Amino acid sequence: MFWLPKFYCITLIINTMKSFKKTSIFITFLFFSFSIFAVGADKKKVETAEFTVSGICGMCEKRIENAALIKGVKLAEWNKQTQKIKVIYSPDKTDEKAIHQAIAAVGHDTEKVKATDEAYAQLHDCCKYREGQEVH
Repeated sequence: MFWLPKFYCITLIINTMKSFKKTSIFITFLFFSFSIFAVGADKKKVETAEFTVSGICGMCEKRIENAALIKGVKLAEWNKQTQKIKVIYSPDKTDEKAIHQAIAAVGHDTEKVKATDEAYAQLHDCCKYREGQEVH
């Protein structure tokens, strides 16, 4: 009769130890997961820039935004009313000057880089912002 309570106690202790081991493993896993997440967050630095880009219509908007989406740019939104573009980019992969140059290469002047006459001449007639057309 005495062996039953001893066996029961030993079983209870073993089960408790197994439960503790599982809990310890789970807590360790969580700790390392958060540590890795924190390290990864430092690597993903982004910067935001806003500057003027000349254009007058919806076609201009698509062209400007597509041109700005070079490698490293996460978001590009141009507002034809304000003539401003907002870009979010990774400074490890590109810089603001490269974005200005990419937009100027498709025919649109920025506040830092003027489009070449050849690039401007390639624009559709309704997009010729230098000729005094109104935003439409």
